[in-house]
Amino acid sequence: DLPVADQLRAVNRFANTREYVLDIDNYGIEDYWAIPREFLSRGGDCEDYVLLKRRMLIDRGWPESTLLITVVRDENNEGHAVLTARTDIGDLVLDNKRKAVLRWTDTPYTFVKQQSDRNPLVWSSLMPPSGETSPTTASHGR
Repeated sequence: DLPVADQLRAVNRFANTREYVLDIDNYGIEDYWAIPREFLSRGGDCEDYVLLKRRMLIDRGWPESTLLITVVRDENNEGHAVLTARTDIGDLVLDNKRKAVLRWTDTPYTFVKQQSDRNPLVWSSLMPPSGETSPTTASHGR
């Protein structure tokens, strides 16, 4: 088996070779989460990359609880989805915008919310409690 970081890099590299296509162009609707098989044949947008990467890692034996869909604000303050892999070397981000797998602190993103590692149907806010003014960013800590 490949070391953890090498597995993540291989999956990220493979998935990122797929074509980026907006859901409106692919399916005629604003938001559609494609199953990996659909994405492989049609391409997709950021959450479709996340779902493929997550499926590939689960198929390689990764526990689902370590692979969390994460919603961020990108460099343009636009919504974006990435996959966060919880590892013994820290939380690493697989991103269709980047070849490198980065520690979450090394991304330029503002982290908004993330799937719970206990229940994937529950989402946890990564924003500061109301009353604080700065959002959670890689440079401010999580």
